[in-house]
Amino acid sequence: MKLFAISDLHVRHPSNRRTVEELEGHRDDWLILAGDIGEEVSDLEFVLDTLASRFARTFWVPGNHELWTLPSGAGDPVRGARGEAKYAALVAACRSRGVVTPEDPYVRWPGEGPPTVIVPMHLLYDYTFHPDDVRTENAVAWAMESGVLCVDEQLLHPDPHPSRQDWCRSRVATTRARLDALPEDVQTILVNHFPLRRAHARLPLVPRFSVWCGTRATDDWHLRYRARAVVYGHLHIARTHFDDGVPFEEVSLGYPHQRRPGRPFLRQVLPRPEEGGA
Repeated sequence: MKLFAISDLHVRHPSNRRTVEELEGHRDDWLILAGDIGEEVSDLEFVLDTLASRFARTFWVPGNHELWTLPSGAGDPVRGARGEAKYAALVAACRSRGVVTPEDPYVRWPGEGPPTVIVPMHLLYDYTFHPDDVRTENAVAWAMESGVLCVDEQLLHPDPHPSRQDWCRSRVATTRARLDALPEDVQTILVNHFPLRRAHARLPLVPRFSVWCGTRATDDWHLRYRARAVVYGHLHIARTHFDDGVPFEEVSLGYPHQRRPGRPFLRQVLPRPEEGGA
């Protein structure tokens, strides 16, 4: 039995949509979808309807694209939903298909190894992934000095929270409370769309985009919550690296022009090679 992960499918791109349609099934294995499936609930529904039946169990966390409210959705109660209401519609689409979300109880991994739960998280960002000599309240202006401005500033609404930072703080507090309640002998697979550590938010072509990539509040969560692995996306730079002996898996598919020929679409998270995995 294996645990696979992928993120940033961006199925509005026709070739990415075909990739999802052609993806090989693993009926005995589990799948993590780590955000940025698409911009509307219908995009998520397409991916879930296509993939969920091909895996024994599926998990989902939202990316920033799922939380966008597109201008074309004005007047439509679903497509025009903002903030928490948009997130609730996404969660409902998952639950109606048996897909596990950040709002559901953590599921125990039945494979070999120590007791482990899969932890889907919805944490957002709070603009703190900036150099220490930049003040957080100036972080967006600092990014704009290099010509960088994330579309989230126009399309990702925090309603009913006063700001995206407030929504992030609320999500971090809620998630931390749930994780703190886990027994100390239980390990975790932490899943979030955004990287948990500022050091990982490195984008060589647009370095100041880091502002929209996470929160410093989660920097030690891989140790605090006994992670066997951390899964994330958002950066469109698929790779595996280790911090403190913990594997961090960036699992983005990315836009068509970013895909490397020959790279597997799915990343195997468990079992790891040192645990007898392929």
